[in-house]
Amino acid sequence: MAEQHTPRSLIVSLYGAYGRTADNAPLPVAELIRLLAVLGVDAPSVRSSVSRLKRRGLLEPRRTADGAAGYALSGDARQLLDDGDRRIYAAGGPHEEDGWVLAVFSVPEAERHKRHLLRSRLGRLGFGTAAPGVWIAPAALYEETRHTLQRLQLDPYVDLFRGEHLGFAATAEAVGRWWDLAAIAKLYEEFLDLHEPVLRAWSAGEPSPEEAYRDYLLALDSWRRLPYADPGLPAALLPAGWPGGRAAAVFGGLHGLLRDTGERFVRGGGPA
Repeated sequence: MAEQHTPRSLIVSLYGAYGRTADNAPLPVAELIRLLAVLGVDAPSVRSSVSRLKRRGLLEPRRTADGAAGYALSGDARQLLDDGDRRIYAAGGPHEEDGWVLAVFSVPEAERHKRHLLRSRLGRLGFGTAAPGVWIAPAALYEETRHTLQRLQLDPYVDLFRGEHLGFAATAEAVGRWWDLAAIAKLYEEFLDLHEPVLRAWSAGEPSPEEAYRDYLLALDSWRRLPYADPGLPAALLPAGWPGGRAAAVFGGLHGLLRDTGERFVRGGGPA
């Protein structure tokens, strides 16, 4: 299966991996073009995607210390990436006794476009549907959910609750109704098909900084979608042979092998 990496998604992954600094220094446009060229993205596509991210309020135009044009992360974008880190680099999963967060919403008919946005956003956060207007996720997603709904000004329409599932069906059976586990498992298998051979190859060799940057960013861009498709369900509620743990181990291995070496390419410059 050929993997699709959009220029906009790759830019977000690049900022997430290498673009956050204590002083929020901007990445020069010329550097964005150099770094995305390694991944097969041409300069017009980079400029177009950066413009869209600016319109969405995620990137802010700013001059670098030497006066070059560049883009820095907005406050909302930093919050988005910080929230994402807790999923993308999560160590260990939740337990059933941690409980659940419920999102119950009601949107007036005159604002039904916000109803669609709410459903879409909750789905992208990893919520499953327990009943019409009632969405459910592991309790660990509460803080990120609150941040997201406030950022999108959707919080006036939603009540959030924490609780436990008391029946009547067994929780493992109910989870199979709330989420499409077969579809999530397929995403993990596709990730493994594409990136497990890369881990095997670099476990037996030493990549150059450019190779490490390229393969790490592609793996990160693929992986960071999966913890949102999969809300991080307790292992006891998942089917036997669940591929999520193996996929997480592959990404963790690539992160350990490639991330820091790739940073030398990002910081060191040089031809793409």
